[in-house]
Amino acid sequence: MNSYSDFLYMIPEAMLVAALVILFVADFATVSKDNRKWLNPLACVLLLPVILSPLLSATEVHLFGDMYRNTFGVGIVKSILAAGTLVVFIQSKTWLYGDYSNSGKHKVMSLEAEFYMLIISTLLGMFVMLSSGHFLIFFLGLEMASVPLACVVAFDKHRNQSAEGAAKFILTATFSSGVMLYGISLLYGACGTLYFDDVALKLQSLVSDGNIAPMLILALVFFFSGLGFKLSLVPFHFWTADTYQGAPTTVTGYLSVISKGAAAYTLLVILFHVFGSMAQQWHVLLYIVVVLSITIANLFALRQKELKRFMAFSSISQAGYIMLATIGTDWTMSASALLYYVLIYIVANMSVFTIISVVEQNNNGKTRISDYDGLYQTNPKLAFLMTLALFSLGGIPPFAGMFSKFFVFLAAAKAGSAWAYAIVFIALVNTVVSLYYYLLIVKAMYINKTESPLPAFRSDCSTKLALLLCTVGVLLFGVCSCIFDWINASV
Repeated sequence: MNSYSDFLYMIPEAMLVAALVILFVADFATVSKDNRKWLNPLACVLLLPVILSPLLSATEVHLFGDMYRNTFGVGIVKSILAAGTLVVFIQSKTWLYGDYSNSGKHKVMSLEAEFYMLIISTLLGMFVMLSSGHFLIFFLGLEMASVPLACVVAFDKHRNQSAEGAAKFILTATFSSGVMLYGISLLYGACGTLYFDDVALKLQSLVSDGNIAPMLILALVFFFSGLGFKLSLVPFHFWTADTYQGAPTTVTGYLSVISKGAAAYTLLVILFHVFGSMAQQWHVLLYIVVVLSITIANLFALRQKELKRFMAFSSISQAGYIMLATIGTDWTMSASALLYYVLIYIVANMSVFTIISVVEQNNNGKTRISDYDGLYQTNPKLAFLMTLALFSLGGIPPFAGMFSKFFVFLAAAKAGSAWAYAIVFIALVNTVVSLYYYLLIVKAMYINKTESPLPAFRSDCSTKLALLLCTVGVLLFGVCSCIFDWINASV
């Protein structure tokens, strides 16, 4: 097999490139037309084969000298992320065709194709990152995902907050990439190679005598810190709230679930399969970061009055719960629990952000929690769906979020150490705190009284479809045990 024919086996990535080309040609050919509402269905249809292709192929491939590898487990991750992106595309139509600015009404219909192409570009980078077998390919995929994200954060160019959020995002992403690249260079200096399998073998021989070189410790810390920024784990989280508030709500939803899912699974794979011989060291890092992320994010969420900033700290806390699965020592259980948690988190969080987006459209761009006072009186269906999603995020049974938290707790407890049990206990206590602040929004919708509640309005078809898909996931993914069994078998 030569290097050119290898590209034919990169089916998910090839489909994303084809989608980019088709959208570019369609946009170029119809740029002068006023009505292009067919662009949104076209973008959604182009994602369908990307979702299905990894599920239909169980072939494991290793290409370009094992720089690129694709397993069925990685294919499951790609399908989940592509499905989440499809929900983002569906619910973005309301924002792209509606008035959304506080300072003058305007539309972004002319930039609609650019929005889809930028999102697909980030997804392509995530796919490359997930399939990497070499640290430089991993870094290339990470940057391919990060740079277009800064563009979509600043997509609402008429709002100062959007530009500010994009500036903070790109500066933080650049700094974190530099830190990570320095860690990779230290790893190369110690091991003489950047292939995952070769690095794992070299590390195993270097740490076999129990004396780990300081260079390896620094390499691990710097690499972990770089991905910690991408996951917005504490103490690498300072950009998150401002970026989430400034970005368009649709983009905020994408940032909070899709990019986090890709980074979390990649970090899990590298820690287990590359730094496996240094598990004792990175377990200490995880203990500290997970506890800080869950606890500090929960405390700051209690103080928030703006809903998108509230969801930013909620996402930091959720990232801590996602990484809780990495504490375990059983690869199958940890990977299954992490993937299942990401799947449930996508449907629940995207349901919340879909409702935030449609309320924002009908509330002059306001997203304060107080704007939801009395929402049940005027828009009872939206209030009910928001309640279901928040209950799932909080882990209230019988919704899917409760089962996802149970499995990450179980995966962490598999470590069998006193420290692991202590971390699980702290996470359980923090779950009670998170229930309280999620219920504050429910209280605003059902109990708080206001003289001028948000007026009643009808949601468009795309919003209804996005909410239907997400709500079905929230209700059924926890009940249908076959979902977790299927994920568990795939990894």
